[in-house]
Amino acid sequence: MTLTDTVKDAVSKAPQVTLAFWLIKICATTLGETGGDALSMTLGLGYLASTFLLMGIFLVTLVLQMLQKGYHPVFYWAVILSTTMAGTTLSDFLDRTAQLGYMGGAAVLIGALVMVLGVWRLVVGRISFDHICDPQVEGFYWAAILVSNTLGTALGDYLSDDAGLGFVGGAALILGLIAVVLAAWRFTRLPHTLLFWAAFV
Repeated sequence: MTLTDTVKDAVSKAPQVTLAFWLIKICATTLGETGGDALSMTLGLGYLASTFLLMGIFLVTLVLQMLQKGYHPVFYWAVILSTTMAGTTLSDFLDRTAQLGYMGGAAVLIGALVMVLGVWRLVVGRISFDHICDPQVEGFYWAAILVSNTLGTALGDYLSDDAGLGFVGGAALILGLIAVVLAAWRFTRLPHTLLFWAAFV
């Protein structure tokens, strides 16, 4: 590790990617899915109104996060939680209200994620997940996270409903895919950035 890497680690606004990171991310995703569904379905606001409301919450948490000078868990995880809630209702809006279906919604979101990551690479020169040190990189980072969480909802819904796996089968398949990504991280030379974003979805 060079002195530059040490300085970047000291000011990075993203946490280290450890087992604790992934456990908290899974909990935040689960809570976010529940919160998004509570607004859109249980309270009857609908997918569009819920998406606008939750996107507003996302923007507030994002501004608070971006005003910070370093990594602060409360602000960071508040944005993660708000992206999962907004992503849930946005995915459901695309799939159901806009009638794209689960595969159609997932295809749109895959295209959006590829676009965000591609523009990030073109503008900045590299895509990262651990050295989030300036506002431009942080903006791309949060855009990728928002789209990734939305895509994760669409793919999860596809697996449980259209693919006929049900919630248990879909969860088992996703856990298997996470295990494959973990094994690739540990035992292959595949780029860790690629594996991080695959696992995040």
